[in-house]
Amino acid sequence: MKFLKSCYLLLFLILSLAMAIPAYAKIYYSKQEAMELAFGSEATVEMMSLFLTDSDVEKIQQLARVKVDSALFTFYVGKKAGELIGYAAIETHKVRTKPETLLIVLNAQGQLTQVQTLAFHEPPEYQPSQRWYAQMFNLPLEDISFRAKIQGISGATLSSRSAIDSVRKVLAVYQTLKIRET
Repeated sequence: MKFLKSCYLLLFLILSLAMAIPAYAKIYYSKQEAMELAFGSEATVEMMSLFLTDSDVEKIQQLARVKVDSALFTFYVGKKAGELIGYAAIETHKVRTKPETLLIVLNAQGQLTQVQTLAFHEPPEYQPSQRWYAQMFNLPLEDISFRAKIQGISGATLSSRSAIDSVRKVLAVYQTLKIRET
């Protein structure tokens, strides 16, 4: 009987601890909502799948200073009344131990105009703000770095570094492949 009580007590403690662990996972926007954020509700969005060659991957890695994990890359192309609005990419990466998904939007000229967090599974205090993302807008790729014009975030170094890496990768893919809609 004493053994059974000890087992129940142990089970109770384990369940109590499990419930005390905070759940941080937060999904802000679906893919459809993300496309509306990028291009507006009246835009048509087409998916553009790009197959990177080995030389493309090498050049992108050199420009972005990040590793390219896949030779397949997808841009979403937004158009309104037949006119090109811009390009969007959805990038998922690990921050510390959990994933973050960003929507990275370029205008028709290939300049960064928007970064939105679609999902963030780390603690919320590590998430960069929209104001922080805004400092990257319209900057050339070489200036999007802590060594150049980007200010860091105290206490959120890993998430801000991950965001910069994703933005640099998207811009490098755009520049390397010279994507232009005709």
